[in-house]
Amino acid sequence: QVQLVESGGGWVQAGGSLRLSCVSTGRTFSDYNLGWFRRQTPGKEPELVAAISRNGGVTDYADAAKSRFTISRDNAKNMAYLQMNFLHPEDTATYSCAAGVTLDGVNSVRNVDYYYWGRGTQVTVSS
Repeated sequence: QVQLVESGGGWVQAGGSLRLSCVSTGRTFSDYNLGWFRRQTPGKEPELVAAISRNGGVTDYADAAKSRFTISRDNAKNMAYLQMNFLHPEDTATYSCAAGVTLDGVNSVRNVDYYYWGRGTQVTVSS
């Protein structure tokens, strides 16, 4: 089992920045790929915003996040982060971190089956 808890959400004006954190407890953190997802509408499928490989060497971003968001992880601290800059009102959502596995190797962010989820942290961006 892996437990994930997010923090760092809040209210910010458009153009501002936030840094989200995700702490993991339970099984070995470095055994899992990590992703940050967001859900903008209750009941809607969460959108993958950013993903990072087990060793942190490979990252991938949704088009809406490229050049503005940065995902990172510190396996020694069992922590993952999402630095979000130049926020837009459209970024308003509940952001969750998720852990999962892929059979594509430690350097892959493809074909990840995410099955551990945090409860999320709310980000609100005002215009």
